[in-house]
Amino acid sequence: MTDIAGEGCEILVPFNERKPLKDIERSIIKTYRKHIWTKFIKAVKEYELIQDGDKIAVAISGGKDSLLMAKLFQELHKYGTQNFEVEFIAMDPGYHPDIRELLEDNCRYLDIPVHIYEANVFEVADKIAQDYPCYMCARMRRGALYGKAQELGCNKLALGHHYNDVIETTMLNVLCAGNFKTMMPKLKAQNFEDMELIRPMYLIEEKYIERFIQNAGIWPLNCACMVAAKKIGNKRTEIKELIERLKEDFQNVDSSIFRAAQNVNMEGILGWEKDGEKHSFLDEY
Repeated sequence: MTDIAGEGCEILVPFNERKPLKDIERSIIKTYRKHIWTKFIKAVKEYELIQDGDKIAVAISGGKDSLLMAKLFQELHKYGTQNFEVEFIAMDPGYHPDIRELLEDNCRYLDIPVHIYEANVFEVADKIAQDYPCYMCARMRRGALYGKAQELGCNKLALGHHYNDVIETTMLNVLCAGNFKTMMPKLKAQNFEDMELIRPMYLIEEKYIERFIQNAGIWPLNCACMVAAKKIGNKRTEIKELIERLKEDFQNVDSSIFRAAQNVNMEGILGWEKDGEKHSFLDEY
C-alpha cells in the first residue's frame, strides 16, 4: 500500500504497469478461470442471480472488487447464454478531485462505459454520525445506488462483495452483535419496489481479486474517504486479522465459517427470528 493522493486517499499500487486491455480481459477467462471466472459463474447459477430480461445496475466504487465485477459482467454478456442488459453506475460521494480522476481513468482504460453521478454522502454521513460514520455512509450510498438504478430502469443492483466479506460479516455478527446472520447472495430491496440486490462475486476469494488487479497493473481506489481516514477502531479490519490468525491453527476455518450459514441445525439453536418475529426453541419443545 502507498498513499499517492494525500491523507485518506489510499490506493493499492500494483507491482506491474498496466497491461493491454485485451490481455486483462483474456486473463479472466484463462489465467484466473478456476479461481475467478468459474466461481463467478457458479454463484450466478447456484443462487439464480440473473434471469432473462434482467436489467442490472453494476455498482462501481472504483475499488478492486467492483472493477473486476464490471469486467466479469462484460465477459458474461459477450459469452453467456442469458439475455440481460447492464448499466454501469458510479457514485461520487465527495471524492478528492484526484480520486475522481483516477476512477474515470480506470473506467476509460478498462472500457467500462460508466454513468458517474454526484451525491454528497461523505459530508452528510460525517455530520449525522461523527464518531463512526462508515455504517451511515454505507447505508446512504446503498440508497443512492438503488435510486440511480431505478432511474435507469434496472430491476437489480449488483455489488462487489466477495467470499471474505461474507465470512467476516458472519463473524462480526457473532462476536459483536450477538446474532448469527450472514451476508446473503441476493435479497429484495426494502424501500425500492421491484428491486433486488445481487452479489455475483459471493464465492470469489479476495486474494485472487488482488492478484488479478496486481497482474493487470490497475490502481484501484481503497475507500478514498477523507472522513474515515481520521477515525480509528475499524472492527471489520480486526475481524479480518482474527480470521487470518485462526487459519494458522484451524485448517479450512474460513470455509467452515462460510458453510456454517448453510448448515444451520434448527434442532440445535435456542432461538431464531423470522419476518421480525422472535421464536424460542421452547415453542417447539
